[in-house]
Amino acid sequence: MIERVGNYRITDEIGSGGMAVVYKGVQESLDRVVAIKALKTSMSDDENVVARFEREALSVASFQHENIITLYDFFKERGALFMVMEFVEGIDLYDLLERCDAIPTDVAAIIALQVARGLDYAHFRGVIHRDVKPANVILSKQGEVKLMDFGIARVEQSDLTEAGIGLGTPAYMSPEQIIGDRLDHRSDIWSLGVLLYQMVTGRKPWVEDDQRTVMQRIRLEEAELPRKLNPKVKKELERIILKCMQKSPRDRYDSTQDLVIALEQYLAVHVQTNYRARMVTYLRDVEVLDGDETQATLHPALLGTEFRHGVRVRRRRTHALPLLLLLVGLGGGAAGGVFYSRWQKAANASNGGGGGHVTVHTGSGGGTASTTVCAPGSGSGTARVPTGKLKLLVQPWADVELDGKKLGSTPMLPVDLPVGKHHVKLTNNYFQTVEVDVEIRAGETTKLQHTLKRNKGS
Repeated sequence: MIERVGNYRITDEIGSGGMAVVYKGVQESLDRVVAIKALKTSMSDDENVVARFEREALSVASFQHENIITLYDFFKERGALFMVMEFVEGIDLYDLLERCDAIPTDVAAIIALQVARGLDYAHFRGVIHRDVKPANVILSKQGEVKLMDFGIARVEQSDLTEAGIGLGTPAYMSPEQIIGDRLDHRSDIWSLGVLLYQMVTGRKPWVEDDQRTVMQRIRLEEAELPRKLNPKVKKELERIILKCMQKSPRDRYDSTQDLVIALEQYLAVHVQTNYRARMVTYLRDVEVLDGDETQATLHPALLGTEFRHGVRVRRRRTHALPLLLLLVGLGGGAAGGVFYSRWQKAANASNGGGGGHVTVHTGSGGGTASTTVCAPGSGSGTARVPTGKLKLLVQPWADVELDGKKLGSTPMLPVDLPVGKHHVKLTNNYFQTVEVDVEIRAGETTKLQHTLKRNKGS
């Protein structure tokens, strides 16, 4: 294994394929862990392979999106090509499906939404992925979903006339890709539909049999309905899947943005949890990460009482969340979410009526901020864990950190928090950062409203 390349120190080899080797490394100037993809020397004389490697770098060079792996550097050294990318610790969807077969429908829809958002970003910039499949979707231990490997991507307006066959993975190819027709963004929509079908049913819609290859079956046969294979699939989600998988591109969603909207609407109705937190707890449940990693990743506000009282949840292979681990709504989509636990009713009942107040200290960033406290009616009882709610209203939007831990992005539903002082940080690359201290009182809802100020020159 090589020890150093460019400005990077190699620490480990983490994967190898037919075309490239991937290393874990450190960019010492920034003390940043990175992934370094190196084209194998045996492939360096193959013009097609070199062109594909370079195309991958050029396709994503200017991309900055939370659902697409970020490219940091691309260079040639001693005749070899290297790509330096964001290092993501987690599991790819291929390995997860090998481990779990079907994925719970709420988790599958959340994953599909994040992939669709990444594709929509690429499509808006004229880039078609052309190889959307489980191995190219990675789930981080922080609950993020990222699309990678744009190695056969192409610019939608390009004059290239490459045939579809041989480019892509057969089981996820669209009918037009199979016969070599000119492709547009709707081919990626088809592939994502196949991916979502596989996640909720535990099987691909088409596989090779004795009479026909998988590509023949894709072109000539209809897939079995997802609800027939898994009755837990909601009709609305099945409709989304089937619309993505229409044989004719014109019968699919007109754009990936339309697919994003459809998935957001579905999740808003059927998934009342925080998306990122649901992903993290699911990865814990299938033993991709343990309880300690879960607590290190998520703010206690996102966890149930077992975590808050220092008791780890027993590791298990079930995919279902227990009642006490239903999660707070903290971004991750239009739906937000709802938090409920056995002690919340008692906490709500223990607080008397009357108004309340909140102490807010605004740090750097300026802007206009106001807070309003809405106290519930009187009641009686005792609370094991006193809590209150924090409601954030930020214009235009912000990534939110609570007490130093990432929670998600606005808009979001009110957050259940333990009583006491909490530190809120609001960031947006195009606006000034705001840091605010808030005092949470038992049974009360604190509303923090803030209009961000633009950075100079942005």
